[in-house]
Amino acid sequence: MAQEHNRMALRIIRKLSESCDKLPSSLFIAGVNGRDEHPSFGGGFGDIYRASCGDRRVALKRMRYFIRGSDLRRIRLKFCREALVWKDLHHPNILPFLGIDRDSFPSSLCMVSPWMEHGTVTNYLKTHGYEHVDKLVTPRNWQTAQGLEYLHFRNIVHGDLRGANILITQDWSACLTDFGLSKFSDATSTMSTNRGGSLYWMAPELLDPDSFGLKFVRTPATDVYAFGCVCFELYTDRPPFSSLPEPAALMRVLKGERPERPFDPRTMSDALWQHVSKFWTHHPTARPSTQSVVQTMANLGSLSSQPLHIDAPVSIAHPEPTTPVASPEWTPIRVSE
Repeated sequence: MAQEHNRMALRIIRKLSESCDKLPSSLFIAGVNGRDEHPSFGGGFGDIYRASCGDRRVALKRMRYFIRGSDLRRIRLKFCREALVWKDLHHPNILPFLGIDRDSFPSSLCMVSPWMEHGTVTNYLKTHGYEHVDKLVTPRNWQTAQGLEYLHFRNIVHGDLRGANILITQDWSACLTDFGLSKFSDATSTMSTNRGGSLYWMAPELLDPDSFGLKFVRTPATDVYAFGCVCFELYTDRPPFSSLPEPAALMRVLKGERPERPFDPRTMSDALWQHVSKFWTHHPTARPSTQSVVQTMANLGSLSSQPLHIDAPVSIAHPEPTTPVASPEWTPIRVSE
């Protein structure tokens, strides 16, 4: 009950933020310094800079704005709405949100999160080589599925699930980042045909919605499809059909074709391949739920003799905080145009 009250309060805060063009002061974080001159990483939605805040290293995600003028206020509010959603998420397989930094770049707001020294799951696997691959990949697949299940439980679609958006924490667990930001990319794009997200991980109903009688809408089913692509990626170091130009890859997927089972550089087990084939089934209604995916990954973990320490679903074993939401102070949104 307390969690539901918190979520209702946060929904009200989001509405107030949009209507008065202000943000709760509690969202902002002070004391960010020591920012690197150049970004450590760049992606479709923004650039990542390494910085410090107190005695910890943090990551600053500086979003890219592709439009100016009257629409910029709407985009800023969308950015802030994503931050409010992220702030309300608490799960061991979701990258924590620390706040918004408005001082490092005079013209931009930055989302602040802990710096993950081990990098992405793909870099992690390259560092540890191909030996004992199942014992490396299976737990990270399970943890990724746990994070995805939690997002879907909170009615949030990731929208851009891929290896580059799965980070490795200090205790070597997988955690998801950049969820929901594909919508932000949609809103800031200057081209109507350029939708946020990465094509090689996209479900067929996103590539050609009309052929399915659908609109372009990301759903839990499109995330499950992308999860299947991630499983393939972790065994091959590349997404499905990435050797082809995007238009050719798109046509292969729309024809119902899928890559062959990976054998090089890593061999995917019979059991995992059987389930991956279900994850990227052509029609979205035939794909399993994330709850089913989590159980599948747990079962595969036991088959590979990898101790996953599964006693209860993470959402039960790690409940969300139930501290009541206090009345916020408000800070105007000021981002230069």
